[in-house]
Amino acid sequence: MSSLIQRLKHPVVRLLSVFTGPRILYGWRNAGGAYCPHTRVSTHTCFEGVEGLTLGDHVFIGHFNRIDGSNGLVIEEGCQITNYASILTHSSHRSVRAMGRRYVREAKPLGYVRRATRIGAYSFIGPHSVIAPGAQIGKGVIVQGYSFVAGEVPDFAIVGTKVPGKRAVIMGDTRDLDRALLQRHPELHDLYAHWAGKDNLRRALQSTGSRTDTRPESDTDRP
Repeated sequence: MSSLIQRLKHPVVRLLSVFTGPRILYGWRNAGGAYCPHTRVSTHTCFEGVEGLTLGDHVFIGHFNRIDGSNGLVIEEGCQITNYASILTHSSHRSVRAMGRRYVREAKPLGYVRRATRIGAYSFIGPHSVIAPGAQIGKGVIVQGYSFVAGEVPDFAIVGTKVPGKRAVIMGDTRDLDRALLQRHPELHDLYAHWAGKDNLRRALQSTGSRTDTRPESDTDRP
């Protein structure tokens, strides 16, 4: 009997997943009415404060993310948000610790952080990353998996967390990463320059170096 159950179980699970499992839906309409026909969003990502969220077209948001637009979040054209990432515009942990049980009765808790967040065009957010409230991420950025990102990240930076729990630092430049592909395929130059700019196309074709960031983490960099 148990072998029969096992043989029947997998087809039934696959059938049910059509209705209950994670799926990617095409098309997104922002609160202001702008429609993004090529944006793809998972049915299993949690959206909070969608009235403050603006997605560009050609954005991809995968499964099991938390997207918080409650205090203003812009995710520009072509961004990829992978899985299990948190992109935040508010933080309450200081308030909860300081106020204890009084926290739930306060309309404006002391220490509560509300900051608008932005992710620039064609940036990539790796899995299990946390984008802190107020982070301003430039265009063409790669955020490596398991990173904690706060503050400003310049265009085309590759950032990652060297020490778990610490702020991500700059580890490279995506223009260096793109150089070989762009050199092999000149037909891509106009497409790249359309969003990145001609100066950055030239930089990508000629670059050989990378940047590093050794700035120490401060208390204000944490959520």
